[in-house]
Amino acid sequence: MKRFLIALTLSLTLATTPALAASPSVSVDGTPVAAYATVRQNTTYVALRPMAEALLEDAAVSWEGSCAAVRGTGLDLTASPGALYLESNGRALYIPYGVLLESGRTLVPVRVLAAALGAEVEWDSATGHVNVTTGTDAIPSADEQYDADALRWLSHIISAESRGEPLTGKIAVGNVVLNRVAHSEFPNTIYGVIFDSRWGGQFEPVRNGTIYHTPTEESVTAAKLVLEGADVAGESLYFLAPTLTNNHWIMENRDYIMTIGVHWFYK
Repeated sequence: MKRFLIALTLSLTLATTPALAASPSVSVDGTPVAAYATVRQNTTYVALRPMAEALLEDAAVSWEGSCAAVRGTGLDLTASPGALYLESNGRALYIPYGVLLESGRTLVPVRVLAAALGAEVEWDSATGHVNVTTGTDAIPSADEQYDADALRWLSHIISAESRGEPLTGKIAVGNVVLNRVAHSEFPNTIYGVIFDSRWGGQFEPVRNGTIYHTPTEESVTAAKLVLEGADVAGESLYFLAPTLTNNHWIMENRDYIMTIGVHWFYK
């Protein structure tokens, strides 16, 4: 009887396992691609090499130091396992759960890879099938995409305020700046928000001059990610490091959102 119950339980488990638990199938312009795909955190990841080769006719995929690289007509792309972004033509595209490395394969979200290559993704929720439609060109370069002054000052304030923080903490600081730009109570430019002089100034680095220090490389990357739409801080309009300041007005008057590193974020 015990063996029968175990067998019955196993058979019922297998019978009720959703079909979508299987790896999703992938095609490019309707043609199936033999590319490994898997779903992690509700995100479809695909193997970089076969997908890049299917999407770009002259794609050359190689391993350079600690990252996978894809070179081709109009494309210069790198993806480092563990990184929260990939770089394409000088731009930084956010990957919330990171670039993965499994069984020797570099895995990236199919939507992020498609965006880097100017392609579009269609997902069939009934079957789990993903079809990628190729575009005519890869995404425009960083010089074409980013306003130079916006990138400069956003990089500077992120570096000055969060130099020792993790990348997500740097992104969050940038989110606060852009949230203020979009809010009626603050200036409507990045420069205006940073150098807002009301109430003695909004940011300590402006008062002490560290805003003018050369930003770290990761801070520049964080600024690019924020300008591309990466968001970890939600509606936050304020942040502070409680252990580093005696002014707790924000904590006493604003709604708490989250903590990243030493910074507490509020709206």
